[in-house]
Amino acid sequence: MAGSGKAINAESAVEFDRRNTDWYVDKAIQAIVFVGGISTIIFVIGIFVFITREGLTFVFDTLDVKEFLTSEYWDPSDEDAPEYGILALIAGTASVTGLAMVVAIPFSLGAAVFIGEFATGKTREFLKVLVELLAAIPSVVWGFIGLSIMNPLIIEWFNVPVGLNVLNAGIILGLMAAPIMTSIAEDALKAVPDRYREAAEAMGATRWQVIYKVVLPAAKNGLLGAVLLGVGRAFGETMAVLMATGHSINIPTSVFDSVRALTATIAAELGETAVGSDHYGALFTIGIFLFLITFIINLLADLVVRGVRKG
Repeated sequence: MAGSGKAINAESAVEFDRRNTDWYVDKAIQAIVFVGGISTIIFVIGIFVFITREGLTFVFDTLDVKEFLTSEYWDPSDEDAPEYGILALIAGTASVTGLAMVVAIPFSLGAAVFIGEFATGKTREFLKVLVELLAAIPSVVWGFIGLSIMNPLIIEWFNVPVGLNVLNAGIILGLMAAPIMTSIAEDALKAVPDRYREAAEAMGATRWQVIYKVVLPAAKNGLLGAVLLGVGRAFGETMAVLMATGHSINIPTSVFDSVRALTATIAAELGETAVGSDHYGALFTIGIFLFLITFIINLLADLVVRGVRKG
């Protein structure tokens, strides 16, 4: 009996130690997750404060908001009469991003539907790995493809003098955004419960009817998130846009016009600008503008998703 009592006490001590260890592990994981979440907020605030601090002097002392937003002339290095209009840069960014979405949305959603609803076994796994590999290609490599491959092809096929234009950058950015959009969209389709599909098939719906009438509407929140992430990917891209657009200050009237993007302007000019100058402040003001546009896009996306959920 005494030996039995000692064994029970030993087991109780082991169980107590195990629970005590699990408690410490849980607390440590909670602390790590909390620090990770808080650090993300701190980093975002820190970036915004840094950008705002660098551009604040220019905003209050030199900036003419009307000229900045409505003028198409950007020439901040002119010593006699510098001009700080970003309308052409906004038009270039918007045109390239819009064309990129025209390319990426059908391609990525089609690929997501095929991978999630039709492909099986090793075929599905191979395609998913391939999509992830495409997403890992550096942007400078995509820019090199636009510069050395797409450029001569566009000149030859469309008989235009320059192949570095909106069409080139739109295709490149669309291909860059498509893998991420495909991956997120495929996850959204996979999250739709199988009972939805089974119920539709039991009512006599065909495979395509199940996808179009049941799966896609049920996954619309995730699909919307994938599209918005693709917009952000294209809107904030730098190197590929710098290499594929022709980097010409111009309001485009056709997909064959060369343009310059906001992000590419910062990348091309910041390294050669004197710190503290008006030109330096103007570039950081563009950064503030980009930050605000991104915030507005995310806010609108959140409001749209909330509306979709309520509907």
